[in-house]
Amino acid sequence: MNMIQAINSAMDVMMDRDPDIVVMGEDVGYFGGVFRATAGLQAKYGKQRVFDTPITECGIIGVAVGMGAYGLRPVPEIQFADYIYPALDQLVSEAARLRYRSNGEFTAPITVRSPFGGGIFGGQTHSQSPEGIFTHVSGVKTVIPSTPYDAKGLLIAAIEDNDPTIFFEPKRIYNGPFDGHWDKPTQNWSQHPAGEVPTGYYKIDLGKAKIVRAGEALTVLAYGTMVHVALAVMNEAGVDAEVIDLRTLVPLDIETIAASVKKTGRCMIVHEATRTSGFGAELSAQVQERCFYHLEAPIERVTGFDTPYPHSLEWAYFPGPVRIGEALKKIMKDA
Repeated sequence: MNMIQAINSAMDVMMDRDPDIVVMGEDVGYFGGVFRATAGLQAKYGKQRVFDTPITECGIIGVAVGMGAYGLRPVPEIQFADYIYPALDQLVSEAARLRYRSNGEFTAPITVRSPFGGGIFGGQTHSQSPEGIFTHVSGVKTVIPSTPYDAKGLLIAAIEDNDPTIFFEPKRIYNGPFDGHWDKPTQNWSQHPAGEVPTGYYKIDLGKAKIVRAGEALTVLAYGTMVHVALAVMNEAGVDAEVIDLRTLVPLDIETIAASVKKTGRCMIVHEATRTSGFGAELSAQVQERCFYHLEAPIERVTGFDTPYPHSLEWAYFPGPVRIGEALKKIMKDA
C-alpha cells in the first residue's frame, strides 16, 4: 500500500469494528477527499457516518468536540494543515482541556487528520508545518508517520486513544519515499519494505520512537518526510549515523533519544518547520538537559527558514541534502 491507502485502510478497519467512529470534513464523502484518503468509505458506511461539512474549520472541530463528549469517536479531516488555524480555539480551549476541566467526566476522543509539509510546490498556503504549535498545548497528542506501515498502525492507535490527537500526514511521501533529490526520478512504496501493510487490524503504540538506522557516530532526530531525506544523506556520506524516527512528538520517547545521544556523543535535528520555536528547539533543550556531559559537539538543527514557504524557492527552503550535508560536516569536524 502507499500511505494514502494505508490511512484509508486504518479508517475502514476501525469503522468496521466500532459504530461510534465517524469521518467528517470538506469533500471527504462522495468525492473521497482531495487526496482520496477517504475514498469508498461513504459508499460502505453511509452518509451518517461519512459526511461532508461546510468550509469552516472551527465548525468542523467544534462539532467533533461535541460528538466526542457525547460518546462518539470522530475523525475529522482538515484538508490542508495550513487551514487548521481557524480551528485552534476549539482544539486548544475545548478539546485539549475537556478531560481536565470536567475532572474526567467528559473526554474528546477525536483524531484530526491533516496533510502537512512541503516539497510539492504548494506555496505558502499549502506547505506549512504547524506541528510545533500543538506540541505546546497540554492535553493534545501529536503524531507524524513516515511510512505506510506506521501510518496505519499509528492512526488506529490514535483513533482508539481517549485524548484528542493531531495526526499530520506528510503529503510529499503519500505515494513514495523522498530522498530530497528533487531532480531525480521518484520512487513508490511498492519498492519499499514499509509498503507491506497488513489489511487487518494492528496498532503501533503512541510515544514509541523507531531506530530506522543504527549507528555509533551521530544521532539524527527526524520525523515525516525528513526521515527519508536524513537516511539518504547519511548513506551517501558514509557516516555511521543512528537515525531515529520520532513517530510521535507528544508523547515523546525521550528515553530512546537520550540513550542514543549518550552512545554517539553527537546530535542533529532535522525538520521542515520554521526554525524559531520549532519542535527542534524543544528536542535540543531536552537532549542538552539529559546528555550535556556526553556531547562532543554542539547540537545542530537543520530546519525551514523563518519565512513563509516560498513557491519559487522551494528547494532552497526545503532542508534537503545540501543543507543537511553542510551541518553534517560541521558536527563531524573533529570526529
